[in-house]
Amino acid sequence: MTPQALKKEKPAVRQPQERPQKSGKRSPSGGKPQRGSLKEKPVQELREHIVEVISDSGEGAQRCGQSMASIAARMGNGIWTVEIIPAEIQPPARSIAGGSGNRVRLASDRVTNGGDEAELVVAFNEQVLLGRIHAHELSPGCTILIENKWRDDDDAEIVAAYTRTIGELEESGYDIQEIPMERECLKYVADPKRGKNMFVLGMLCSIYSLDMQIAREQVAFIFAKKDQNIIDNNIQLLEAGFDWAEANLTFKYCIPPSPMTEPQIVVNGNVSLGLGIMASGMEVCAMYPITPATSVSHYLSEVFETVGGVVHQAEDEIAACAFAIGASYAGKCAVTITSGPGLALKQETIGLAVMAEIPLVVVDVQRGGPSTGLPTKTEQGDLLFACFGGHGDNPKVVMAVSDIEDCFYSMITARKIAETFNTVVVVLTDASLASAQQPFPRPVISEDWMAPPVDQSEISAGLVPYDWDHRTGLARRFIPGQPGGMHCLTGLAHDRKSCVAYDSDTNQDGMQHRSLKLAALQKTLKTPPVFGDSEGDLLIVSWGSTKGAVEEAVTRLQDDGHKVSSLHLRFIQPMPSGIKDVLKGFKHVMTVEGNWSDNLDHEIIDEENRRYSELAWLLRARFLVDVDCWTEVRGRPIKPGSVVRAAHQRLQRKE
Repeated sequence: MTPQALKKEKPAVRQPQERPQKSGKRSPSGGKPQRGSLKEKPVQELREHIVEVISDSGEGAQRCGQSMASIAARMGNGIWTVEIIPAEIQPPARSIAGGSGNRVRLASDRVTNGGDEAELVVAFNEQVLLGRIHAHELSPGCTILIENKWRDDDDAEIVAAYTRTIGELEESGYDIQEIPMERECLKYVADPKRGKNMFVLGMLCSIYSLDMQIAREQVAFIFAKKDQNIIDNNIQLLEAGFDWAEANLTFKYCIPPSPMTEPQIVVNGNVSLGLGIMASGMEVCAMYPITPATSVSHYLSEVFETVGGVVHQAEDEIAACAFAIGASYAGKCAVTITSGPGLALKQETIGLAVMAEIPLVVVDVQRGGPSTGLPTKTEQGDLLFACFGGHGDNPKVVMAVSDIEDCFYSMITARKIAETFNTVVVVLTDASLASAQQPFPRPVISEDWMAPPVDQSEISAGLVPYDWDHRTGLARRFIPGQPGGMHCLTGLAHDRKSCVAYDSDTNQDGMQHRSLKLAALQKTLKTPPVFGDSEGDLLIVSWGSTKGAVEEAVTRLQDDGHKVSSLHLRFIQPMPSGIKDVLKGFKHVMTVEGNWSDNLDHEIIDEENRRYSELAWLLRARFLVDVDCWTEVRGRPIKPGSVVRAAHQRLQRKE
């Protein structure tokens, strides 16, 4: 790759208000920068910074980034992490597409997304680094700390590739610091691959002025199930990395934390889902492993039994959904967790739960599609499928979570709705939230979250299984074994006595009352608040994990004098009242989503054949308002800077 090509790859980004000073360049021999002591080294105070750690798969860069984030969060910093996951389980070493690692956004205050381009990167080889450059993930002038072992590798081709790439990166304006990571680790361990990440963690603790005692505790926690010698060795590597950075790097930052006023927890979205499942009182989780949802079951399998819960791993997705429905039919409220391909397989059994009016919570951790698609990458492509998947009229409640804390509380809300309305509630999250970490206030468990004891009292004479209320569509839930409640459960069209019935009036009656449940729920929903003024030039509507990036972008636009606001939807089906009135307060309305929409700039795309994004389709159809859309399906979280640029384009477009 030529220097010109590297320069072409670099995106234009919004520069932070405070930029770190450049550190010294490497020596011609690839040696250390000028040595300095802690007292001599200036410490630059920043409000926030974005750092990435990137390596070949299996070298521990993900754990390094997660640990750094946990240390900073315990100190009171705002953090948000983004996992960098290769598409293959074990990609070839030193491959551009095989990079594995973590992005950490550190800030003095709370952060709600992964931010824009990284300002410091630690790379274990130059090829995974090139992968991040090709993806436009590094800011111009980014500081790069890179393992220098490749300069002296036995393979001449590797040496040539490394030397050429480093030269091109320097010519392109990146601040390159070559670090003897492996050489330093060999002083303490025989296999540097099993410890280099802890050495790097120590370096980052030095660079960002993180508390080393908290860092030692974090390392001990990571390896708590290992032998004490392993814990000691990794702490030794941590301290070695810290000492090396203190003595050899000429730059140091401090991101002052905000004082913590209440206890916090730091978890990723999938763990937050698991915690929410337990807090909600649900006692059965049935699922089949699928990326990126599997880690929810891994977490629950470790802890669910301690609160009386059961994790059932079925033979496939269909069986998992059927098992959950059976558990709910027996009097529980069960949850089944999956991703897009699994949601497709579950559709017939979800339809059974709707027809038989059995409460069920379905969590869809969305990933890139269609088909196998992008198993390890994020997307928001399942919205219409969640609302309208399955054959026939199949009314389901569809919610979307917006951040890590919302993953927790949405489980409580979903169970309550499922049991109140005896219906299916689909909760949409995505791969971005699944692995992202964020601190939030430690929940205080409430008995109100739990389901009341199952009513097994005798069924009154004359009461039938589907004695639908004519205003709400609701009916009392019958539990197997209740005296006087015996009936035949069926997925066929049936009457109020649960007897199979194919006549037109009975079918019409059942359809109407199942649909009334959504209308009854809709009457209880509040209009979501507008972020910003209630009138203006542009309203950006979002859902799911885009909330943080959109609201940060809107804040930037407002600071620049633009009359831009945003509206975030938590309930997609049914939608709350009042949304149409909000839309009408703005000259232009645009959705921002992580799913596909056609671009009007393409030569054959026009208003007659354009495909809109999924929420835009729904808003246009429901409210008959001209809703534009901007989308990305790059398999990564949408950045605030991208939303700012999209908003500028929409504001500049001729009316």
